Amino acid sequence: MSYAGDLAPAQAWDKVAGGAVLVDVRTDGEWAHIGVPDISVLNTEPVFIQWNLATGGPNSAFLAELQAAVPLEKPLVILCRSGARSIAAAEAATAAGYTAFNVLEGFEGVPDGYGDRIVNGWKNRKLPWK
Repeated sequence: MSYAGDLAPAQAWDKVAGGAVLVDVRTDGEWAHIGVPDISVLNTEPVFIQWNLATGGPNSAFLAELQAAVPLEKPLVILCRSGARSIAAAEAATAAGYTAFNVLEGFEGVPDGYGDRIVNGWKNRKLPWK
């Protein structure tokens, strides 16, 4: 594994409560239409940096945007839709010198047999979101 490790959504919440920065790497459309984690009760807000652009291509400015938003010494908890893009983002952040964790299950989790994302993930584990 080329990043700090995988966290279940509840573990991710605890890590953020302990001072890690939650970085949501989904697209603008996902944030706008699906929702975002609400960590305001922890007196912090997520950092939103797209891993892939809405056009489907990679965000070549990802690391520059991350470095501008989060000091290198802050641990990262990286979240995407289902836990796949966040692995790639955690690997890139780790290679850049961060301690980065991946959130297993992501924000929405894996689809069920009908394609609905109601099985697991941040939202379905009843963690705060808006």
